[in-house]
Amino acid sequence: MNFHTQLLARAEQGRPIRVGLIGAGKFGSMYLAQIPRTPGVHLIGIADLIPANAHASLNRIGWEAERSRADSLDDALRKGTTYVSDDWQGLAAHPDVDIIIECTGNPIAAVDHCLYAFEQGKHVINVTVEADAFCGPLLAHKARQAGVVYSLAYGDQPGLACELVDWARTCGFPIVAAGRGHKWLPKFRESTPDTVWDHWGVTAEQARQGGMNPKMFNAFLDGSKPAIESTAIANATGLEAPENGLTFPPAAIPDIPTVMRLRQDGGLLDKKGVVEVVSSLNPDGSSVGYDIRKGVWVCVEAPTDYIHRCFKEYQIFTDPDGRCMVQYKKWHLIGLELGISVASVGLRSEPTGVARYFNADVIATSKRDLQPGELLDGEGGYTVYGKLFPAAKSLKHRCVPLGLAHGIKLIRPVAKDQALTWDDVQADASLSAYRARMEMEALFKGRPETGK
Repeated sequence: MNFHTQLLARAEQGRPIRVGLIGAGKFGSMYLAQIPRTPGVHLIGIADLIPANAHASLNRIGWEAERSRADSLDDALRKGTTYVSDDWQGLAAHPDVDIIIECTGNPIAAVDHCLYAFEQGKHVINVTVEADAFCGPLLAHKARQAGVVYSLAYGDQPGLACELVDWARTCGFPIVAAGRGHKWLPKFRESTPDTVWDHWGVTAEQARQGGMNPKMFNAFLDGSKPAIESTAIANATGLEAPENGLTFPPAAIPDIPTVMRLRQDGGLLDKKGVVEVVSSLNPDGSSVGYDIRKGVWVCVEAPTDYIHRCFKEYQIFTDPDGRCMVQYKKWHLIGLELGISVASVGLRSEPTGVARYFNADVIATSKRDLQPGELLDGEGGYTVYGKLFPAAKSLKHRCVPLGLAHGIKLIRPVAKDQALTWDDVQADASLSAYRARMEMEALFKGRPETGK
């Protein structure tokens, strides 16, 4: 990639990539921990609802106090330090900021932050993939109109999966399927913040001491986050969503090519060119062994007999016929790898994954029987989980995207495991995120697009 050499040159020239960070939680803190060792990048400012929390994060990761000593963004620019405040609009509007990193984890707020940054002529790296899942194609469209770059975050699994898909296509391999790993059993679908630690592997007290947010971790456990991230992968790569959602087949890494074949060939796929999630647990709860729980993968085919022989000669993981192979990255390091996105956007104006299609959607689905008057509490909560749908199916049935299923009231009963529709809820049409979703639906309606 040669990014490091280019960053060194920018540092020597006194022309660093100037970055603003909105949200200094766990993901943001991991990126902050890497900045002192990254040449050619200047973090001008951090905007957080509670600046004291941002300062606490900086202390936790070992930043020297001098690095965040500034009275304003202009002062930080002169001193080469970082200004911490709660003024995200001032940060996004500052003329010397090149890139805004949206890192709040709040999908409603993230849409506001992205749209405002585009208006100010800023590139955006959107860590809040929940926002990308329900209106990423519209955000990418708005960025192109503004002449700026909108990007997924490298280090998160969607960005890494996009890289593998691009690798496969650039090499000339036909893609069978691609996705991420997950710890999954069907019973996890009903998990709530009260039960998440029963399945996660830590006690409630250990979680409390570690500052682990039960709602956030439950979003992973109940399948919402895998659906969200699979949606982002599909819409960035043009791969399709399975017609009936993710199936979470158990498989060790060497077995992924065998599982990711068409049903008539002995696999589990109804069609090729789809996203899927592989479980690290067998149906009885035992480990599959060498798993891909924390990583990403892509399965490709050998299009000729010669390439088939090459697969055999190099002894890679294939199906029994030797024609389907898996390429994978076993680990993702989240914010510790975000610097790749900053370098790619700042040096080359290239995203590390961007929604170019509207192939997939993650829709709010009831965890239990819901009654009129109840308030939905979004991903990882007590009322709904996210399920992956083909976008055409979601639009046809007027499904509520998971990212907007928070703080809105039900107006009629919904049975357990039923997809929620706009007829079931009292939507808040005043939200810019809601308006963005409606604009996206109108923009893409009747435009089936794939990138297989």
